Amino acid sequence: MDPWWTQQQAGMIGGLLGGVVVGAIFGGLGGGIGGPLAAKGIAKRFVVGFFIFGIITGLAIAGVGLTALALGQPFHVWFWLLQPGALLAFLYAVLLPTVILKSYQRHDERKLAAEELRRA
Repeated sequence: MDPWWTQQQAGMIGGLLGGVVVGAIFGGLGGGIGGPLAAKGIAKRFVVGFFIFGIITGLAIAGVGLTALALGQPFHVWFWLLQPGALLAFLYAVLLPTVILKSYQRHDERKLAAEELRRA
């Protein structure tokens, strides 16, 4: 089987997936927008949906990498798909419950405590 792309093309694909998709789009938007919105308790559906979309996107990219590995593609083909996809899926799967949902929970608890103080 012929490689899907050359080593030079693999470097560009890996750089684009890692730098643009994982870093700028999901890293920048997830952390830059998702974190502050979760801390303020707003746009929960959007933020949680974005993180779930990131997990699905990461799994899809990693799935293509695993398919390339199973089909016998060379290292420079499957690695630059599997690595950024698995990283994105793993990070978002860890950050969603431990950071994002906890931030929304803390905001709700602060809101309830403030309401109790107003009533007292």
